[in-house]
Amino acid sequence: MANESKKTTSSEARKTDKGELLGYYRDMLLIRRFEERAGQLYGMGQIAGFCHLYIGQEAVVTGCKAAMKDGDQMITGYRDHGHMLALDMDPKGVMAELTGRATGYSKGKGGSMHMFSTEKKFYGGHGIVGAQVPIGAGLAFANQYLDNKAVSLAFFGDGASNQGQVYEAFNMAKLWDLPVIFVIENNQYAMGTSVQRASAETELFKRGISFEIEGRLVDGMDVLAVRDAAAEAIKHARSGKGPMILEMKTYRYRGHSMSDPAKYRSRDEVTKTRADHDPIDAVKTRLLKEGWADEDELKAIDKDIKAVVKESADFAIESPEPDPSELWTDVLIDVEA
Repeated sequence: MANESKKTTSSEARKTDKGELLGYYRDMLLIRRFEERAGQLYGMGQIAGFCHLYIGQEAVVTGCKAAMKDGDQMITGYRDHGHMLALDMDPKGVMAELTGRATGYSKGKGGSMHMFSTEKKFYGGHGIVGAQVPIGAGLAFANQYLDNKAVSLAFFGDGASNQGQVYEAFNMAKLWDLPVIFVIENNQYAMGTSVQRASAETELFKRGISFEIEGRLVDGMDVLAVRDAAAEAIKHARSGKGPMILEMKTYRYRGHSMSDPAKYRSRDEVTKTRADHDPIDAVKTRLLKEGWADEDELKAIDKDIKAVVKESADFAIESPEPDPSELWTDVLIDVEA
């Protein structure tokens, strides 16, 4: 069985062009600036409950989205803001939901972890660790049944990869050759324990071996490497060959959530990773090297992104809170007799 770690081609050698790379730069920068602003709002008390930031992991969802086609679906856990933005969900609606406002994607009742958009084929946002994985397989089952040629991408972390329900989903997905990609965002620390301390098998792309599911190890800090791996996996699934596992080796710069001081790793480790492997800086370097942009153009993009993020924050804070009557809505579905 071809369950292997393919050698990653240097990002500098991967095929791209000016328009594509500038698009990735803008998309990743939007996620970065949005998350930074969300962190600020949390500190100001404007966001309550849990808030899990995606800073450092932007290349994973950006590269995966680039390989998806119309109709393909995405589902993930509670570190989900970046996924929504990558799918072109309105930053104003996302920020409004984070702040618990009626104009949010879940009418202010879902918060950070429970947003969705059937229009954008985004099915959450799930607070239970690993629960999204069997649901992602279920989406793929529906796609296969309907013969609509769509592929579902189920994202989960290195910590969730040890969940029993994940393996049940693997088994059924391969048994029926469902069109699903299992994307493991291995940010190496789960909730606060390194993968080396928590997992007997640390090469997570091998987790499908007993189910005959192919796996790939991918540099999750390289948006072009992610794009290429995701394109290969989606083609595999769409052609009827069944699921594939992609282990995206990535890194989060902040703690597990806003309440996590992250004392389980050194500040030097975070600083060095950010200096040597930041996904946005890598794209910026290539843009400058190829002559596809200069510093002034990139600063202008950053300025535009900051304006979008400010607008989303202002919109959220100025929006009303849900009416108390909303407590009784969206609980049960009305079924005609």
